[in-house]
Amino acid sequence: MINYEFSLYTFEYFLMILVRVASFVYIAPFFGMNNTPNRVKVGFSACLAIILYQVVDPKETLVYSGVIEFAIIVLKEGITGLLIGFAANICNSIVVFSGKVIDMEIGLAMANMFDPTTKTQSGLTGTMYNYFIMMLLIVTNMHHYILRALADTYQVIPINDTVFDWTHLMGTMTMFMTDIMVIGFRIVLPVFACNMILSCILGIMAKVAPQMNMFAVGMQIKILMGLGIMFLTIVLLPDIAGFIFDEMKRMIVSMIEGMY
Repeated sequence: MINYEFSLYTFEYFLMILVRVASFVYIAPFFGMNNTPNRVKVGFSACLAIILYQVVDPKETLVYSGVIEFAIIVLKEGITGLLIGFAANICNSIVVFSGKVIDMEIGLAMANMFDPTTKTQSGLTGTMYNYFIMMLLIVTNMHHYILRALADTYQVIPINDTVFDWTHLMGTMTMFMTDIMVIGFRIVLPVFACNMILSCILGIMAKVAPQMNMFAVGMQIKILMGLGIMFLTIVLLPDIAGFIFDEMKRMIVSMIEGMY
């Protein structure tokens, strides 16, 4: 039996849950995509907050002496949700980074397009990989894992009990930037290796046949080579998504550990 009671205390507690959930939904992958209408985000956040309100057991009342302390509590809950969503958003950062490097390698860096998910100009390869990773995220039910992780944070980080360990969070951000480079270059490695071999071949041909314009020939060959390598390595995309999702889990756990 579900019993909804309304009082000033319950409304304040529900409001704190809503702030953390809304901050998480705003930046989390799949849920926080910019092409999702804002009304859908707000409605989903409110429904999720209502469900969590029935599950989360308030351990103590919110104690504050004025508007400033209440605003500090709201700010802490908002930062908590943003940090958890940012940790889950590593999948978008990795594929966008690897897509930009691949575009520079094969000569498509100038061919940018407007990505409605980020509302910015992004490369063709990064946009394609981003949609593929989002599709695999839904197929593998990783969006359920992200929501369960958000719900479990109320057991280790209750309302108004967030304690920011800035040293641990700084180490997590350093790990975040390092892992973006490592996993991103793993995705780029087949194209980079083939492009290096092709550049060596074109350099040898330029010495053997100097009358040929290797610059004009190389541009077309690099594009064809890059598209061919991406077509052949598309079967490795589930393994790439597995690396990214494992890293997402590790980042979420590390970020939560730095807030209690």
